[in-house]
Amino acid sequence: MPLHSPARVRELLARHGLRPTKSLGQNFLIDGNILRAIAEAGGAGAGGHVLEVGPGLGVLSAEIASRGARVTALEKDERLRPVLAETLQGLDVTVVWGDALDFDYAGLPGGTRVIANLPYYITGPLLSRFMRAAPIVSATVLVQKEVAQRLVSPPGSDSYGFLSALAALYGSVRHVRDVPKGAFLPAPDVTSSVIRLDFDRSRPPPPPELERFVEAALHHRRKTLRNNLRMVGHDAAQIDGALADIGLRPDVRAEDVPLAALEAVARKLGVIR
Repeated sequence: MPLHSPARVRELLARHGLRPTKSLGQNFLIDGNILRAIAEAGGAGAGGHVLEVGPGLGVLSAEIASRGARVTALEKDERLRPVLAETLQGLDVTVVWGDALDFDYAGLPGGTRVIANLPYYITGPLLSRFMRAAPIVSATVLVQKEVAQRLVSPPGSDSYGFLSALAALYGSVRHVRDVPKGAFLPAPDVTSSVIRLDFDRSRPPPPPELERFVEAALHHRRKTLRNNLRMVGHDAAQIDGALADIGLRPDVRAEDVPLAALEAVARKLGVIR
């Protein structure tokens, strides 16, 4: 039986006395077509270095490694040691045991691609770490469909927010495909999506001051940009002057302001130069 088949997954779990842990976001992929689509979209290929977060039973790890990629897999659940020793035997996969939120992503080899079925409860913090890690050039990940919609949404749309703007600050993002609940065991409560983020490492990373400014500007995205900036201490008169200088209405809602305009406001207010 292929490693991703429901019968094989159930057999592995039963034989090792395991049950998926909801608090760790453990929903194991059991659809071969989805596995192949993720590996393909992520650019897994011979000689490339891939980082995976949350390998679980090693199903996606094995698919990526079968394409010739060198895989580093971060796993927090120590109960999975004997399972991964079995399912990844003979494959070019190095398992690093520990919390993905504590991992040093800056120490990865240059040109690393992330390909992963992310634990949903830490999706946002992980994506932020991927964006800021210079060695990582792309991240092709399974996330909640709601998160995927936020990431790909343009200014003015219902789902646009800080995560959308952050992705645009570092590069670009595209939707690959939706994934039904039945592609997992156990089935999650929500529909999932595969997205790919590409990070433009040819340009300098955005300054932390700009990131903090954009986050504050979009913290209450349906409120006016003016009010959001006043809430974090900017002078009302200076805000009005900045908005007027770049042609924005004083009552413009934060979610309707393009990223380039937010950067222009930040410069007018002296947040960045």
